[in-house]
Amino acid sequence: MEVNPPKQEHLLALKVMRLTKPTLFTNIPVTCEDRDLPGDLFNQLMKDDPSTVNGAETLMLGEMLTLPQNFGNIFLGETFSSYISVHNDSNQIVKDILVKADLQTSSQRLNLSASNATVAELKSDCCIDDVIHHEVKEIGTHILVCAVSYTTQSGEKMYFRKFFKFQVLKPLDVKTKFYNAETDEVFLEAQIQNITTSPMFMEKVSLEPSMMYNVVELNTVKQVGEGVSTFGSRTYLQPMDTRQYLYCLKPKQEFAEKAGIIKGVTVIGKLDIVWKTNLGERGRLQTSQLQRMAPGYGDVRLSLEAIPDTVNLEEPFHITCKITNCSERTMDLVLEMCNTNSIHWCGVSGRQLGKLNPSSSLYLALTLLSSVQGLQSVSGLRLTDTFLKRTYEYDDIAQVCVVSSTIQVEG
Repeated sequence: MEVNPPKQEHLLALKVMRLTKPTLFTNIPVTCEDRDLPGDLFNQLMKDDPSTVNGAETLMLGEMLTLPQNFGNIFLGETFSSYISVHNDSNQIVKDILVKADLQTSSQRLNLSASNATVAELKSDCCIDDVIHHEVKEIGTHILVCAVSYTTQSGEKMYFRKFFKFQVLKPLDVKTKFYNAETDEVFLEAQIQNITTSPMFMEKVSLEPSMMYNVVELNTVKQVGEGVSTFGSRTYLQPMDTRQYLYCLKPKQEFAEKAGIIKGVTVIGKLDIVWKTNLGERGRLQTSQLQRMAPGYGDVRLSLEAIPDTVNLEEPFHITCKITNCSERTMDLVLEMCNTNSIHWCGVSGRQLGKLNPSSSLYLALTLLSSVQGLQSVSGLRLTDTFLKRTYEYDDIAQVCVVSSTIQVEG
């Protein structure tokens, strides 16, 4: 009968512990009315409890810190820190010790060891310690692979390894919406939701624009000459809460014309989010490049560069239009102005604007007056390309508020 030899015991022992911040210990208050059977017993126990705050025993406020009792959750963007210790449990000297720590993800294998050099010898009851750090950049399953190789006094080479599996979770849910203005400006709304189980301190949420744009953050208000966050001085985001951030992107001067007529997908930039949890544990996420589908303007784009918000009834007012040739051919344009029931154009209709080359623009100063009060729509512009005999109609270009110029004073 064949008997397998017993498995040889290793001389070294490997221990791996995750390094995390402690947490505040809170006691669940138990109390009752004075006339109940326990009387003042529960209240006295809470006052004597060292984990409660004097004078606020029933508010679940703690003064004590507790060490982590389990591995805990790891979220994308946080730094994973671990303590690795190799201890010589035997009574003999071990030589040529090499400790290697790798992190296996779904897409790559990373070496996290601080040093890949071998330790010449390790005496009995001594240990080799190492602390590894890694900023987690992938969600899903991660496996920490710790391998130890060494040589015994008899010259036998030994090797063993251990696997530590953990999941990396998603901390934030980020949704974006784009709004195109009448001009070349683009407004970006970023909705950020905390999908963890603990509050977050939002340290920074910024937009890094692409090379084509300048960005203006619209998340502060001016108070006493300083910008104050619209979310308050302490921008905590509670679990499952959502917050909206708004940004305005303006094309740079050298890209202004190109941004106005560009077709297809445009790269806007990426969001940079920094937060802190628990006792200051820091996390950071950067989104991929945000893209938006640029609106199509056809062959000719008409946009308003200047228009008053409020005008007086039956008094002329001025607007400035910008006409851009978005086609790949030269146009010969004629401007026609058609009156509506409320808006009347002042000037000569059917005038020649001349030739307009591809990707070129021209500015028009026009005069109107309104015969009706209220919010009125500017309509009735027609552009005709004499080369192709094609007419482009522009209605509801903008709205103006028409008010009476006479103020009635009651006696």
